Amino acid sequence: MNTKRAAGHKPPTAGDYLIASKNCELVNLQYFLQMGKLVQCISNLVHALQCERGASNVFLGSAGGKFTRERQAMVAASDRLCGEFDQALAEIHRELTAHPVSSRLLNQLATALHGLEGLPELRRCVAARKVTAASATEDYSCLVHNLIAVVFEAADTAVDPTIAGLLVAMVHLMNGKELCGQERAVGSAGFSSGQFDRALCQRMAHLNEAQERCFEVFISFADEDSLALWQALRGHGREAEIEKLRQLGTSVGRHKPLDPSLADRWFGLMSERMDELKKVEDSVEGCFHARCIERFADARNSLAHQETLIASLGAREPLSQPMLVLCDSGNENRAVETWASDGAGEQFGRSIFDLVQEQALRLQQMTDELQSAREALEDRKTQEKAVLLLMGHRRISNDEAHRALRKLAMDQGRKLPEVARAVVSMADVLK
Repeated sequence: MNTKRAAGHKPPTAGDYLIASKNCELVNLQYFLQMGKLVQCISNLVHALQCERGASNVFLGSAGGKFTRERQAMVAASDRLCGEFDQALAEIHRELTAHPVSSRLLNQLATALHGLEGLPELRRCVAARKVTAASATEDYSCLVHNLIAVVFEAADTAVDPTIAGLLVAMVHLMNGKELCGQERAVGSAGFSSGQFDRALCQRMAHLNEAQERCFEVFISFADEDSLALWQALRGHGREAEIEKLRQLGTSVGRHKPLDPSLADRWFGLMSERMDELKKVEDSVEGCFHARCIERFADARNSLAHQETLIASLGAREPLSQPMLVLCDSGNENRAVETWASDGAGEQFGRSIFDLVQEQALRLQQMTDELQSAREALEDRKTQEKAVLLLMGHRRISNDEAHRALRKLAMDQGRKLPEVARAVVSMADVLK
């Protein structure tokens, strides 16, 4: 059916959509400039909650005899950082909700905020010693997990490969640091009691292995300055002492009690390690912020250049006869695409064609470079799904499900992500 264009309405041109494409990139980069402040607030709040969790463990483990004042100071620090997180979230709220980029990100923010609402009650229970150290650790760990997951979902929305890579590095470093905090709690429990039973030994082994997997991904995506800090951390003498205590605790056995004073040494060393990991985390965050500013400036300059160029092309006198523009899609298996230039002159048509092709190739290159970052995120999602499936099917704990997944990978001589994908693909069978 033939349709006529409404009188007085100028139809959109290729140049209009080319500028819109550039604008879309600029808006995304501006969004991540604002998101960077939220990510920094989450990083600081997570570290404060980890410190508060550690102090609460000591307080509860000593029946209120230790870390009373220290815990109160850490609670105050966490509250201050909660306020900064709320402020940063308020500043980006409109961008998050007016033009949503990810329903998963918004849902994760809702989950994190709901968890923080229960923090005052958790603290009251700790102060009154109405909960065990293990129970408090689990509750604090859930809060931390939900906050880190916000950064994970934010990384999944990045379209610039350099920004996405740094967020992947950041979220895996944060996860590794959180596992380090959990190992601090488990080791403190074992040394304080004078022995490590089988469950504690297995838990220590799982946390140590899981940390290393997170740090391997971090190394693959981190910037040079952050990697230098990381290497300095790993080369510090503290690491060798931590490993000795780790081996001592998990190899002595129940009939050879440990000196309970080792708990204080272990806690101090692991706390120092977490503080150093936070410095590496701050370095990654700083690089992420600088990269966002750099890419935003580049995109803004590119948009201004394109607008000027297209305006100058549009000012030229068009030919009376339309021409046919051939567009090579870059895919050998696809036919060459064509469109009419609606009377645009030959020089104008060819210039727009070149600009469209340049943008298409650049976007394809960005997509290709994004692939490795997206794969790292997808592997983590798949492993978490596989663990949940095994927990439900075999009625086992999270640690046991992780061990089962690792054993399957070792027995089959396959990589962990491959085995996780196989388990997830059998979800219907396992139900």
